[in-house]
Amino acid sequence: MMGIVVVEVCDSNLMSALDLEHLEELYPEIAVLRADCMNLCGLCRLRPYALVNGKRVFGKSTEECVDKIKAAIESELAVFHDN
Repeated sequence: MMGIVVVEVCDSNLMSALDLEHLEELYPEIAVLRADCMNLCGLCRLRPYALVNGKRVFGKSTEECVDKIKAAIESELAVFHDN
């Protein structure tokens, strides 16, 4: 069950500086993908964000954003584990 949850990060966003691949060690079911551009420039410039299974997750700081990414991953995984 690899890559059930996809976390996408834009190279131009503050989140791209973080080692988000460590999330793949915490959650074996996820895949972290990096993109040159995700066409969300307004959001990208304003605050740290990522997409978790296509849903926008953002925070005021990179730390807050990582916490919200983890929460989003866990809620996505809960859907799969409940079935």
